[in-house]
Amino acid sequence: MIIRITQKLSKKIKVSPAESLPLDPNPFADWSANLFTADRSQYILLTNTASLYSILMPGRGISNDGIFLDRASETIREFLVEDGFEEAFKRWIATAGGGVQFSKALNRSVTGSMNDLIYLSKVRMIEQGMSLHDASVEANDTPMSAIEFTFPREEFLKMIESASD
Repeated sequence: MIIRITQKLSKKIKVSPAESLPLDPNPFADWSANLFTADRSQYILLTNTASLYSILMPGRGISNDGIFLDRASETIREFLVEDGFEEAFKRWIATAGGGVQFSKALNRSVTGSMNDLIYLSKVRMIEQGMSLHDASVEANDTPMSAIEFTFPREEFLKMIESASD
């Protein structure tokens, strides 16, 4: 499994990836993560690198890579189960094996899309009072230019369908 982290997040969890790894052959096992602040609280956006399917989680209390990985894994599992993708988590994420490798960002397209999702999530949480869960649902129903103006949830579903064939 590959977790691509930004410089801000790498400082917080005390990990310094040396290079940007190529996309994992298992697209379900390649996630990007970015730390941001909204209304004086820290949050982390977890984004599936291939589909831009995204999940928000609190950043409070995450001080090293072990805590980060535990919470990220649990957050991804919980959200996927709630979104009806429990089988995908069990088949392709939980069994990714080989441990976790930290990497720098894959490309600017993914980073730019994540920045857009962070901006929209801040608006939704601060100005509209949405919960992290609801802001995550809305993020996955936002058309993104990096995936040809389709929705991240639809792209994730396409990945499931093609992996199931």
